[in-house]
Parts: sequence; structure tokens; C-alpha cells
Amino acid sequence: MRVLLVEDDPQLSAYLLKALREVGATADHAVDGREGLFLAAGGGYDVLILDRMLPKLDGLGLLRTLRASGDTTPVLVLSALGDVEDRVVGLRAGGDDYVTKPFAFSELHARLEALLRRRAGEAPVTRLQVADLELDLLSREVRRGGTAIPLQPREFTLLEYLMRHAGQVVTRTMLLEHVWDYHFDPQTNVIDVHISRLRSKIDRGFETPLLHTVRGAGYILRG
Repeated sequence: MRVLLVEDDPQLSAYLLKALREVGATADHAVDGREGLFLAAGGGYDVLILDRMLPKLDGLGLLRTLRASGDTTPVLVLSALGDVEDRVVGLRAGGDDYVTKPFAFSELHARLEALLRRRAGEAPVTRLQVADLELDLLSREVRRGGTAIPLQPREFTLLEYLMRHAGQVVTRTMLLEHVWDYHFDPQTNVIDVHISRLRSKIDRGFETPLLHTVRGAGYILRG
């Protein structure tokens, strides 16, 4: 975890920097808002700890400038201003969490970890994998066991949906709505045809079949 601490209180800063490094974090320090904005704009930080009352540029001004530039780095606002209105202003300015002084470092550390977990969970998915079957959403390439498998656009969309629901039974209705955008059953064998083609491409020649028919229910992709 790489942390930028923007805090002008030398005693509190020394305490926080020492505590952060003791839990394995890499911590940089800025003593005023302008320096903090310069370091933060350089990127590379996992999270910022930001005091509100700073010289040269106050914490909320720094925060608003960061957000206006498109920077989404999680920011924990640290302040002696603890009224509800103060916390609301800090969060609305772009803060992701708000801790009032005095505080326990154990709580602050736990909140930093929560911010990092939340950010990791928001990371865009660009690659799906089930067993040795891989689907790259950016290049739109599919491979199984390292072997490229060419798919038609509809087959790719069908496989993507099955992989996103791997291990779950996917019904015909679900496929019609999410792959074909039908909100009614057109009473055709379009699904059966595409499932058959997809199965022949991803399973034929491989020892373990991945795409299974669940009689009377639908289909399931599992390793």
C-alpha cells in the first residue's frame, strides 16, 4: 500500500508515518496543500490521507481539484472538524471516508484497507477464465489450453454470458433476454443451434467438456 499523507502537524505526521511504515505501507508526506496536490497529481498512490486545514491550499480545495482532473484515488479525510455538516461537506467534496481527530490508528488502518478493497472490487473485468478456457474482452480473443478458438460475434457474446455465470444454470429465457435481447420466446431453435456450434468449438478435441446441458432447465459452463 502506497500512501500519501498531507498533514501540516509535525507531531501527528511523525506518528502516522511511523505507524504506516510499521504495518508495511510506503508513505510519502506533504506539509501543505500545494505540495500535496503536486505529489498526488503525479499518481501512483493507492490512497491519500488528507487533513482539511492546510496552509497554501486547504484540504477541500486540493480534493476538489483532484476530482475535477479525473483523479479517482481513494481519499480519507482526517480532520478535527467532526460535526455532521463538516463530514457531509468533506464527503461531498470527493472524500471517500472521513475520520475525526483524535482517532485510533487501528481504526484508521482498517478504514484504509476497506477503501483499497472497495477500489479493487471496482476494477473493470477484462479477462474471464473457466478451467483452461480464457476469454479476453479487450482483444476479443478466446483460447483453450493456449489454442486460439475463432468465434462469430454472437458466439462470443453467448460464451461471455456463460462465463460470467460459470457454475450457474443459465435458462433459455436468460439467454434470450441477455444475448438476443428478446423479451419473449420466438419459438425457434436459435439457442440450440448456437449452443451446439459453441460446444463444438470449445469442447471438441479436449478431454474435459465444459459446456453442459441441464435437461429441462438450461445450460451450465463449469470446469
